[in-house]
Amino acid sequence: MKVLIVSDSHGYKKELELIKERHRHEVEAMIHCGDSELTSDSPELKDFVVVTGNMDYAAPDLPTEVIELIGDTVFYVTHGHLMDVKMSLVSLTYRTEETGAKIACFGHSHTAHCFEQNGHVYINPGSIRMPRERFEKTYAICEVHGNSVSVSYLDLEGHEVNDLRREFQLN
Repeated sequence: MKVLIVSDSHGYKKELELIKERHRHEVEAMIHCGDSELTSDSPELKDFVVVTGNMDYAAPDLPTEVIELIGDTVFYVTHGHLMDVKMSLVSLTYRTEETGAKIACFGHSHTAHCFEQNGHVYINPGSIRMPRERFEKTYAICEVHGNSVSVSYLDLEGHEVNDLRREFQLN
């Protein structure tokens, strides 16, 4: 099972549509971790599980978090600003454990990275508009096969950013 994860697109429409169309037929779900700066009924967000970010003034009706069963895996989705993820990931890890999710998706920092802690995988896809700590504008593809999770990062053109790829084993 594959899931597309994007965040912090900050008004990009054409680029979001391009990514969505590129992967539409290979993923079971698409997640946007907030700061799209689009309205909740925007066609570019159609088919995405979407949460609100700190810059989503045009979409006050979006939830701050979503718990979503995709295939056999529970995903926790949030932007991260309400948990101060730029300062610490402690609140995020506690909330993920509380929800029973195996995979947490978040944004806000614009920094592409993923890690495993206490049997949970945490994925920040970076930003497709304003990346930090790297030059590549990134999004992620998460593949789950049983207890195996792989996370690959792609740039806006769809090329894999090889040094960001990670593999994890869930409990």
